Amino acid sequence: MNMDLRARRPLTAAKPGAGDGKAVPPPPAAPPDKPASIKPVKEKAQTEKAEISRRRRVRHLSPLTLRVLAVNVLALAILLGGLLYLSTYQQWLIDKELAALTTEARIFAGALGEGAMQPAVDEFNEPTNQLSNELARQMVRRLVETTDTRTRLFAPSGDLIADSRVLGGPKSMVQIEELPPLRNGNRLTEIGIELYDYIVNAVPEREHLPAYPGEQDQSAENYPDVQRALGGEIGRNVWRVGRPDGRSDMLLTVAVPVQRYKKVLGAVYISRGGAQVDRAVREFRMDIMRLFAITLGVTVLLSLYLAGTIARPIRRLAQAADEVRHGHGREVVIPDFSRRHDEVGDLSVSLREMTSAIWNRMDAIERFAADVAHEIKNPLTSMRSAVETVQRVKTDEQRQRLLAIIQHDVQRLDRLISDISNASRLDAELSRARAEPADIGQTLTMLANIHDATLGNADALREAAAEAGGEVADLPAPVRVEVNLPKDGKGLVVPGLEGRLTQVFQNLLSNALSFSPPGGVVCFTARALPDRVEVTCEDQGPGIPEAKLDAIFDRFYSERPKSEAFGKHSGLGLSISKQIIDAHQGRIFAGNLKNPDGTVRGAVFTVVLPR
Repeated sequence: MNMDLRARRPLTAAKPGAGDGKAVPPPPAAPPDKPASIKPVKEKAQTEKAEISRRRRVRHLSPLTLRVLAVNVLALAILLGGLLYLSTYQQWLIDKELAALTTEARIFAGALGEGAMQPAVDEFNEPTNQLSNELARQMVRRLVETTDTRTRLFAPSGDLIADSRVLGGPKSMVQIEELPPLRNGNRLTEIGIELYDYIVNAVPEREHLPAYPGEQDQSAENYPDVQRALGGEIGRNVWRVGRPDGRSDMLLTVAVPVQRYKKVLGAVYISRGGAQVDRAVREFRMDIMRLFAITLGVTVLLSLYLAGTIARPIRRLAQAADEVRHGHGREVVIPDFSRRHDEVGDLSVSLREMTSAIWNRMDAIERFAADVAHEIKNPLTSMRSAVETVQRVKTDEQRQRLLAIIQHDVQRLDRLISDISNASRLDAELSRARAEPADIGQTLTMLANIHDATLGNADALREAAAEAGGEVADLPAPVRVEVNLPKDGKGLVVPGLEGRLTQVFQNLLSNALSFSPPGGVVCFTARALPDRVEVTCEDQGPGIPEAKLDAIFDRFYSERPKSEAFGKHSGLGLSISKQIIDAHQGRIFAGNLKNPDGTVRGAVFTVVLPR
């Protein structure tokens, strides 16, 4: 339909009793106490706003901050747990201790085999080698004075000969027991060690060790290592020793045979507690804990900083969005974080642009409503004047003239309401529809073919008039439509809504036809560029006033040719066309074609659509 506008003509005709076209002030608003639904809605909005504000006040620590802390601290905790386990390091220390005990036991066994011998003869009066129990006790006591081990000597029969913790002979025996280590005076360190021991013993890391046989019956039968040593082999083992407080300690034992000329004369059994191993592991773990504490502090601070740089701006943006939602003015400003150059900055820019678009849309709706009210008021004022006048006229001729005015205004009002309805639905349709490939060349060719078919009907009428003896010159010469496309016809496909783009070019064609002189030419030219498609529509009309090149795209702006009847167009054609092109991320603008001497020879409309 032809809804395009060129020059300015007031839409109010000079009819009897017609109004001056000024906007009538809106009716007075109803008193606040009449609409019963406004107050509950307002109270509900205020309640929701207060509830949101209350939740944000109560939530002192952001959940995002907690998540960032949890992720970073969990990674450190997993690493700490793996380091504190230290099974490989602990086993390496145990193997090193067992090797040292083995060397010490072999030295003791060699010394006993050389220095604790006594001459003896067997039943055949042959000289034999055997240990002297008294000499062995003295040597064992002397050998262990410089060590922290417990050394026992077993006879080949399995009986205990000497024990470094027992002084004297069988008749005068004094037993030596280890005392707990002296406190160093640092109570805090002692508490830390006790807490460490409690945690370590709470973890069943020694449950796999065999339980130490005990010392109730110190016979070789109770000690597997001693039995292996009496058989000529070296025996080693790691034991679990219970404590009165329910905890367990570690005990390392090594048994080495005492030999003379490869004859086993006894077995040296050396044992040492695992305090040194535990102490080394504890010190290593304490170093790890100190490093972990420093790393944890740095991680927490960096996590709080990272979460703060994310959570605080998002919280400010959310609060500003809530204030925009529940506010009643435009004094709320969305914080600008565009200088951050990150996702939060992008979110800030998007929210600011969205808010600006919302306000612009509201302004556009208000302007549209005001324009609609003004444009509808004009025909209504004319109709009211005609209706009031028709009751006072006396002749049928005047009455028929007033009825014609009323009918014209009704048609004009119906056309205006239809165009307004189409324009109001256009925005929603453009936002919901999905873009598809649209061939601009095919659309222009179709419009030209439809126009040619119309011209064919006009030519048939001219021939019929000539055959009937009528004057062919009475019928105006038709306006031709030309379409210039690239030779290959390719490259004119753009993403968009084909129906709406067809409406744009149909409006431009209709507009150009209405301003073209009889026998003129309307020319469509399409060009395919690397990033866009340009379409121009040229006519041979009077052109557009230079001051109105932008105003012709305003709503309800209308100036038609003088030969055209008033009120046939609502002034929404070019406005709708611009709205459609803007929705396709394109541009539409108008200009004039000029002759070499500077005179205007027609108007040109250019449409640019991205490919």
